[in-house]
Amino acid sequence: MPTAGPLYRRALLNAVPGLGGRQATGVPAVELAVAGVAVDPERLADYDRVCGFRLADRLPATFPHVMGFPLALRLITAPEFPIPLTGVVHVGNRITLRRPVIIGERLDFTTWAENLRPHDRGRQVDVVLVGSVDGEEVWRGVSTYLGRQRTPDSGERRDQGERPPPPAATARWPVTPRMGTDYARVSGDHNPIHTSRLGARLLGFPRPIAHGMWSKARCLAALESRLPEAYTVDVAFKLPVPLPGTVAFSATARDPGWDFGLYDRRGRPHLAGTIR
Repeated sequence: MPTAGPLYRRALLNAVPGLGGRQATGVPAVELAVAGVAVDPERLADYDRVCGFRLADRLPATFPHVMGFPLALRLITAPEFPIPLTGVVHVGNRITLRRPVIIGERLDFTTWAENLRPHDRGRQVDVVLVGSVDGEEVWRGVSTYLGRQRTPDSGERRDQGERPPPPAATARWPVTPRMGTDYARVSGDHNPIHTSRLGARLLGFPRPIAHGMWSKARCLAALESRLPEAYTVDVAFKLPVPLPGTVAFSATARDPGWDFGLYDRRGRPHLAGTIR
């Protein structure tokens, strides 16, 4: 797997005027692959504790995302990628777990970008990450990233309608200042927007914000005992979760699956998700 640190440094260098300034018109015509990636049991146990999962031999559905994230990061930081990492916003993530993945299995990862499209705040692109075992696809993640920019093309627009009241909270969780660094340690995603007050301010936030994939994992952990063997969990990331803070979790059973969300004290959504 690539090492994340140099990739982040390259992304910051690309943001320096006169050194970066890329503006690709399409997605890179390339797939990146790494074969035979083993699960680190200690890292898995640490990840389970940070995200609230029970210690088990089965991987949480969100764990292959962190295993393959350096490969996806290598793609995102490539000069041909249409959105610079320093301006990217993770706005959605869909994971399909086709069967349980066991700790002793080795995963082959492949990643590529697709579906570059306009948005009222810029452009969106999907980064697909697939995990396979012995040639069988067992896991697939699709992360949607928004590159904010002024554009005359209206593209996809946000819903401007009146927001319905949030459902009753199932639980409330304090999110400590250490959550950014703790999740960075177990995930390998050391984006300074999550770990540094200065880094967050440089990117427009008064204080660090929680990783969106931690929020998703924490919601799945709350429903862990009620999840089927195979499912798709789809989330839209709304308002960022500032560190420290408190979030309200709500889950409603559907036929089939669940609707769930995270909300702030005023009832505004941080995350909206479904399990089917």
